[in-house]
Amino acid sequence: MMRVFMAILCSLLAVCSVSARDSRQKGTDGQPAIYRLPPFERAVRCTKYFEGWHSEKHHPYVGWGHQVQPGEKYSARTMTKRQADALLRKDLRKFCAMFRKFGRDSLLLATLAYNVGPYRLLGSGKIPKSTLIRKLEAGDRNIY
Repeated sequence: MMRVFMAILCSLLAVCSVSARDSRQKGTDGQPAIYRLPPFERAVRCTKYFEGWHSEKHHPYVGWGHQVQPGEKYSARTMTKRQADALLRKDLRKFCAMFRKFGRDSLLLATLAYNVGPYRLLGSGKIPKSTLIRKLEAGDRNIY
């Protein structure tokens, strides 16, 4: 009898915790919480999630994936989450400005450039322009 009671209690607790988690993650409109955020904030959160935290062993990357440039004095050992967040936002704004001519696609391109580097998209020297950039410049938004 006690085992049956414990099994029912554990099942009830599991169902309650799952439904509580789902209610926190979805709004009253049924959308996941991330879709209620502004696009730039979504890009920041997704970048943090997929980049992860970069420690000293990931040098020359620090924080949420910032690549330390010559002359920068960032250290993974001393960087706080707040500093890394500010640096990520600064980098994304810089890339958004770089891709401003692409209008509504500038944030998409900025996020991609944060991961692969802007010159992998724009081309430089022996690196040709990416197919994505060529398609967008031609007005073709079918990028899948």
